[in-house]
Amino acid sequence: MTISAKVEHKINDDIRDKEIRVTDSTGEQLGVMATKDAQELAIAKDLDLVMIAPQATPPVCKIMDYGKYMFEQQKREKEARKNQKVIVIKEVKLSPQIEDHDVEYKLKNAKKFLKEGDKVKVSVKFRGREMAYTQIGAAVLQKFAEALEDDGVMEKRPSMEGRSMIMIFGPKPEDKKEKSSKKKDAEAEKTE
Repeated sequence: MTISAKVEHKINDDIRDKEIRVTDSTGEQLGVMATKDAQELAIAKDLDLVMIAPQATPPVCKIMDYGKYMFEQQKREKEARKNQKVIVIKEVKLSPQIEDHDVEYKLKNAKKFLKEGDKVKVSVKFRGREMAYTQIGAAVLQKFAEALEDDGVMEKRPSMEGRSMIMIFGPKPEDKKEKSSKKKDAEAEKTE
């Protein structure tokens, strides 16, 4: 059984209640009346009778253009989806015995991810007897964190999760002063 996120409204002849509270399209209360009278009033105005609060006593119905209402609802939902910021977490995997060149390569990737606005999860996985020497992995993570200080903000300090030690970095928020100075510089270039 699938539950729909969309709310289905009863409209016009689907409304079976004897009495309903009616409001018009401007929101003005028309009072409690028989459903048949409200439907006739909606037909006279060439609009729809839509039940908006079925749980109320008596149920609340509104006289409106249902097609226009649904269009505006979809438009608002689309706008809300468009303004959402999806947070992406990229992972950089290290090992306790990682070489310096490999660390530099992984560091370059982590910096690129942070510049793109993604979060970075840095993990050191311990295998077998390496679990007895977790301080080596902690040192690797500390060294990595110091190298990333200028490009990101540590959101989660190094901690053990199972056989891995992880930390999370987020992109560094730009200062408001920097943003405003960049805008001023861009405007100055346009006027020249």
